[in-house]
Amino acid sequence: MLVSSCSDLSDLNVDEKNSSKVPASTLFTSAEKGIAEQVINTSVNKNIFRLVNQQWTETTYIDESIYQWTTRKISDNHWNAFFSGTTTNDGSLYDLIQAKSYVENEVILTADPDFVAKTAIKKNQLAMIDVLIVYSYQILVDTFGDVPYSDAFKGSGNYLPKYDKALDIYKDLIVRLDNSITNINTSYQGFGSADVIYKDNLSSWIKFANSVKLKLAINLKASGLENALADAAIISASKSCFTSNKDNAKISYQTNVPNTNPIYVELVSGGRHDFVPAKPFVDALVSKNDPRTKAYFAQNLKDENGNPLPYKGGVIGIKNTYSKFTHVSDTIQNPDFKGTYLDYAEVEFLLAEAVERGVSINGNAATHYTNAIKASMEDWGVASSDIQSYLAQPSVAYSTAAGSWEQKIGEQAWYAMFNRGFEGWTFTRRLNFPVLMPPSNAVAEAEGQIPSRMTYPIREQTLNATNYNVAAASVGGDKLKTKLFWDKN
Repeated sequence: MLVSSCSDLSDLNVDEKNSSKVPASTLFTSAEKGIAEQVINTSVNKNIFRLVNQQWTETTYIDESIYQWTTRKISDNHWNAFFSGTTTNDGSLYDLIQAKSYVENEVILTADPDFVAKTAIKKNQLAMIDVLIVYSYQILVDTFGDVPYSDAFKGSGNYLPKYDKALDIYKDLIVRLDNSITNINTSYQGFGSADVIYKDNLSSWIKFANSVKLKLAINLKASGLENALADAAIISASKSCFTSNKDNAKISYQTNVPNTNPIYVELVSGGRHDFVPAKPFVDALVSKNDPRTKAYFAQNLKDENGNPLPYKGGVIGIKNTYSKFTHVSDTIQNPDFKGTYLDYAEVEFLLAEAVERGVSINGNAATHYTNAIKASMEDWGVASSDIQSYLAQPSVAYSTAAGSWEQKIGEQAWYAMFNRGFEGWTFTRRLNFPVLMPPSNAVAEAEGQIPSRMTYPIREQTLNATNYNVAAASVGGDKLKTKLFWDKN
């Protein structure tokens, strides 16, 4: 009777209505959405990169604009968005690692009449998973520097993982992408409808993987380290990366919660009036007669007769009365506005940079630069005639625009990466243009500079102190001003 009772009690622990193992396809979708949730979001608790990059600034609460990031534990939140493995807050990497494990453990019998097809599908799924793992790790490395990699996600095997050196992670990520590109077979499907980026278009996944590799390789090239590897990766990636806006890696949202764009959730559904476009960004676009102003900004400022007033950006580091400054456009705040992982404009700017860094790829810097601007404007719905007028300006044309190639590409990439704060910040850090100034009231920890990285999460400093201290020393000090290995200038 005692044995029987124990057996019956253990059965009560089995939840018959909820699966104890989530399908790999569901985890894959969750990861795609989770990555987008972090890179697209504008919540000051999650994504403050539009503020760091001075494309947006704040109205009432200014902590994030002056680099006070510890109060809200922003580093912890950004880290956890990828790494967290709790049941209530799965990070996207955690979902991807779980999905990968499930797919790898699927047994396909050689006697199965569909063995060839199922094996190809399995390889496609593993490749798609790995591309997103690489995409996620690049964000982490480009935020912090050294991070847990080879020791990560071992569960009870190691709750306190060591940190791998950022350069070593980069090198391995390139190898992983090469393997994924090789393993994708476009004659078979991958995750089917569970893929909410490309709807299982495997040819697009190959282009996406190559475009991510190009990003990694450009940073690697900028570091001055491993030049042969960087050059080879740039050359190979340039042959099969994005070639038009049709290739853009975007997630489609719906008009109804919970599948709406995170910006809509934060600003419209949440009723927040916390942000306005920043003065440095607004002034720069207006000075160049940039037609994207109508796509980026709202014409909310009117005179007493209802006539539009000039765009007016908020001042960095102070409170800006919402009603007195230009607003972000309604387009960006639409519930079904697509979220971008990576786009053709970014790729063309990277190709222009590759040429200027002496890598032998097709095309010249001017052509890639022009293609990048056109791609950005077309993606934002700018009319062809307005694009041509903009490109014809001496202050815009590559041959006559002011400054070095770093300035030309850096400034235009900054304009094009509006609403993609992290990538805009990466261009700015790597090229040192545009020249942005920190607010005079920035926190002392910034040491008079715009941050070059985030400091490590407080949780890591407390619970993984030994490995944290090694990593902090390795990157050159756990400081906001510490430059990443590729940020040489």
